[in-house]
Amino acid sequence: MIGRLHGKLLLKQPPWLLVDAGGVGYEVEAPMSTFYRLPAVGEPVTLHTHLTVREDAHLLFGFASLTEKTLFRELIRVSGVGPKLALAVLSGVGVDEFWVTVRAGDAARLAKLPGIGRKTAERLIVEMRDRAASADAPPTVQAAVGSVDASPLQEARHALAALGYKPAEVQRFTEAVYKDGMSTEQIIQEALKRAVR
Repeated sequence: MIGRLHGKLLLKQPPWLLVDAGGVGYEVEAPMSTFYRLPAVGEPVTLHTHLTVREDAHLLFGFASLTEKTLFRELIRVSGVGPKLALAVLSGVGVDEFWVTVRAGDAARLAKLPGIGRKTAERLIVEMRDRAASADAPPTVQAAVGSVDASPLQEARHALAALGYKPAEVQRFTEAVYKDGMSTEQIIQEALKRAVR
């Protein structure tokens, strides 16, 4: 129903965005891979979107690229994987890394992502292996974006918690990587790298 959204970026507070399109503010949930590629607040933004309609809500998910959107849709077709889990996968490994992991049959790497246990990781490998043969693996984008109201460390912790990491894990990962002067996105990127080791 809503396949693409273009407008002004009003707010970015991982994992949420607010985009003004034609005077309507759309709340969009996005993976961290998309956050790394966002322009500054107040700038124009274009997102590829997926709308999920539930009995109690209409949820809009946004992606910086069609490959992210395509992988998201493939993931939610897997038994036991919903939108939140699909976002966690995209945030933790990105599109190219995901396909490399599936091709390698590395269930242990996927099992380190929040909300994905060993069985779900193995199911992902089995169900996605055939699709991996034809999947494109674009280069990973590491672009930085501006921060929001709270401190970068607080924002990073909030984003990791929203992705499903437990409070103790969030504390451990962020304390291990944080250095003065790091942006929210740098903290999140480094913490996610540590989380999937």
